[in-house]
This record gives sequence, C-alpha cells and structure tokens, in this order.
Amino acid sequence: MTFYPTDRLALFIDGANLYSAAKHLGFDIDYRKLLEEFKKRSVLVRAYYYTALVENEEYSPIRPLVDWLDYNGFRLVTKPAREYTDASGRRRFRGDMDVEIAVDMLEMAEHADHMVLFSGDGDFRKLVEAVQRRGSRVTVVSTVKSQPPMVSDDLRRQADNFVDLADLADMIGRPARLPRFISENRDHHHVERDADADH
Repeated sequence: MTFYPTDRLALFIDGANLYSAAKHLGFDIDYRKLLEEFKKRSVLVRAYYYTALVENEEYSPIRPLVDWLDYNGFRLVTKPAREYTDASGRRRFRGDMDVEIAVDMLEMAEHADHMVLFSGDGDFRKLVEAVQRRGSRVTVVSTVKSQPPMVSDDLRRQADNFVDLADLADMIGRPARLPRFISENRDHHHVERDADADH
C-alpha cells in the first residue's frame, strides 16, 4: 500500500459490502484496529461508515456496532432499509448507499489527497474516475480471494491501487465469531471430554 505520511486521508466504508467480503474470507473487521492502522499511515481527515438500518425492529444485530462507531471516530451515514418480499415470499431488506458514498467522496475530493474506498461495487468506477480528475488518489479495498471474487474488474482497473482485504486480515481482523449454538456445543463437548478424562 502506498501511503504518504503528509497525505490527507479519507476512508469510505460501504458497511454491507465490507461485512460480506470479510465474511467470505472468514474473519470479522476490528474497527478500532482499522482506524489505528490508517492513522499510522497518513493524516486521517475523516472515516465514513455507510449502512442501511432496519427500523422498527426490536433488536438489530448491527445497532451495537453502529453506536460504537458513532462514538469512536467514525462519521456514520445511515438511512432506513426498504422492506420487500422476495420470490419465495420471504421478507428481505434493501438499503443501497451508493448515492451517499458518491456525494461524500466528490465533496471530500478537495480536502483529501488520498481516499480509500472499502467496496468492490463496479457501480463506483465512474465515481472513482471523477474523484481522480479532481486530484485525489483512490485505493480500493475488496477481495479477489473469495469465491466468487467480490470486486469488479472495472473498479480494480480504475483505482490507483487495489488492496486485497485478505492481505489486511492480520492488521484489521479478528477471527469470525461462531454462531452461539456452535460455540455452546463446543463448550459442552469440552466439559464432557474433561469429565471422561477424570475417570
């Protein structure tokens, strides 16, 4: 990764896209480490995190993360997710943050020398080109090491740099948490095994 210590740096994190890429690679993002890592490399001006939120849900698994990010140095950009029913009748939610990311990146172009976009979405190719014309360098973070690859070829080619998320796993990741019932089962088996060992 090419970062200059005096560069004004801005991060743009497409929350759903980054979550999905990390999940395919088998780890979770540690957002504290992510922020610290990029603060070490350049002058971090802003770190944006974009996500759609499901409203009127009793408990949203993303809510604790969103609250933490809000208090710990991230500029949070959210909007309500739209509910729809898929072909098999299941409730689904859609929340596209492309326009919000595009507006913020274009506005930040005059305040940042280097932008890092955490997304592999090919729709951003034109945006990256527009930001580059305004004088900013753009690094795209996504992955080609998942099946299927999570990054569009057009976006990779347009970016000044491409960093595979898999290569950042040691710096900004932590092992993926297992669903609770799996870890409970594992703990239960350890207890049984330990009990057998005593006999």
